[in-house]
Amino acid sequence: MGMFADHLYCVLPRPSQTVFICNKKDRSLSQAPSLESFLKSSDFTDLAQGPIALIVVEDDIGVGACIRHHARLGFKNILLLEATEYDLPADCQALCRRIDCDLPVNQAVNSVIDASPGRWIYYCYNAEFLHFPFCEDRNIQELITFIQEERRAACLSYVVDLYCDDLNVNPLGYSLEAAHLDSSGYYATPRRSNGDFLDRQLNVYGGLKWRFEEHFSEPKRRIDRICLFEAKKGLKMGVDLLLNDPEYNTYECPWHNSTTVAVCSFRTAKYLKSNAGSTFEIESFNWPKTRKFHWNSQQLMDLGLMEPGQWF
Repeated sequence: MGMFADHLYCVLPRPSQTVFICNKKDRSLSQAPSLESFLKSSDFTDLAQGPIALIVVEDDIGVGACIRHHARLGFKNILLLEATEYDLPADCQALCRRIDCDLPVNQAVNSVIDASPGRWIYYCYNAEFLHFPFCEDRNIQELITFIQEERRAACLSYVVDLYCDDLNVNPLGYSLEAAHLDSSGYYATPRRSNGDFLDRQLNVYGGLKWRFEEHFSEPKRRIDRICLFEAKKGLKMGVDLLLNDPEYNTYECPWHNSTTVAVCSFRTAKYLKSNAGSTFEIESFNWPKTRKFHWNSQQLMDLGLMEPGQWF
């Protein structure tokens, strides 16, 4: 992977300078439509042009910050998929549509694929933040336009683990101001099917899931994710979060390097510090390759955690 540089760059504003912790509502999600009913409604057909962002809400941490960040990137259609409803900051309520959904993520994504052939879909979890090359000055539609010009229908991402450097201050490892990442320790192996290598497909590992791999089953250790892709008839996402069209799972086109993106995520840190089987074994996430995250795309490209390809 690339070498880390200690200087600062022009940065995308942090999702929020303060940490907003949501509160559970006593009422149920009965006031929000189910995913099935929403996809059949005029609210869905009346969505603005452009990609659909699905944010899967697993807990109350970083929900508002996640919404703000993706709205800032240019997502006009943000669907919040939540099995439990939490209070949202007032400024986030107009930025998203709340959907009552407790489906596994691949089933939820498949439902949206079936309902929206030809549209681009992005998905992530709360406390995750998409970064792509030059995202400080370019929006998500510009990225999609370039991907389409390269005759590709999907974009590979690496899920880059973020964590707080002081767990005494932030016991669940979540802090926007004190976010850190691993600057080394990433690797990839060729993906196989029935003993044969799959063309231009890799299983990628690294971050907290590599350093604390004993707390994850082997299928859960991968950090590659096809987070952004164009829906089409017959396309399906499996439980392994791979798509049934092999070309969608590739990291580059046949003729040159392609653009990749990074999903910077506190999800692993939260899991490790909220799970009784791991929390007491981890006093700190820091190690010699820990570096401060500067919330900018140049740092991620310098570390080799995303690739501009031919997009300059």
